[in-house]
Amino acid sequence: MSTGEQKLVDSAGDYLYAVKDGQPVEDPSWNSCRVILTSERLILSTNGGKQAIPHGKITVLDEADIPVSLPERTASATPFRIGNTIVLLDTQDSEAFGIEYCRAALQNAIILAKSPAIVGGVVQENAAWSKARFGLDGDQITLGLPGSKRVSFPLDDVGTIKTATQQVMGEQRSVVQVEHTDSQERSVETHFSGMDWHVQALERLLGHVIEDRQNDHELTEIESQVLMALYSGVSPFEMADFVGISVDEVEEIYQKLLEVGAVDEIRVRTEVALNAHGRNLASEAMNEQ
Repeated sequence: MSTGEQKLVDSAGDYLYAVKDGQPVEDPSWNSCRVILTSERLILSTNGGKQAIPHGKITVLDEADIPVSLPERTASATPFRIGNTIVLLDTQDSEAFGIEYCRAALQNAIILAKSPAIVGGVVQENAAWSKARFGLDGDQITLGLPGSKRVSFPLDDVGTIKTATQQVMGEQRSVVQVEHTDSQERSVETHFSGMDWHVQALERLLGHVIEDRQNDHELTEIESQVLMALYSGVSPFEMADFVGISVDEVEEIYQKLLEVGAVDEIRVRTEVALNAHGRNLASEAMNEQ
């Protein structure tokens, strides 16, 4: 490994070629290998030798992107596009290798960021794009920006993510718009861009965080109204009058929202605050109006 390169995963696994040199493989089959993931590359080691692929040449795919029928054991496997080849990897030590890969590919990567791009729903006209070093310390995202400025927030604090195409430093690029809270507990958006693989890795990593905390609770109309009111800045103490229900009914709704993980309790009785999951639910409810 090169100086400064870190080994992150070293696992026995299996690989399968679904597409090779642009042509679908007629009868794909699984083969054993050793999978090594470092901060700079993905290495597949077999009896025939080693293949080391830099992160910049890899795209993580969805199973729907695979153009051929596959044998069993694909549920835990991750499809990767490497040039005009699609290969699936299944490791023994990780059930979410695709997410581990995205974390590794982004760690210490130099990307483009605008932070904050939006504060409380208001576009920050003076915000500018700049290069940033992306860091993942456990479940904490940290951006190292010019002038020794740092922006940090937990992965679990991500409420919503959206992808758009925008003008970024004179070029049309894909942009990942990430809603979270800042040190003042304001809802803000940090925008990310860069190479295509940066955007794809961010979408998959942050999308997984949001999907992982989803549950089967379907909001009632009045619960949606309460969430949207909280999202809009209505005080928990004013909620009963704002939505036109009794204080006891509001308390019952807060308890349900606490149970499904949409709010955090600030003080016993009457006061709650939206968390990332709640902001995501509120945003979805507002989009449905």
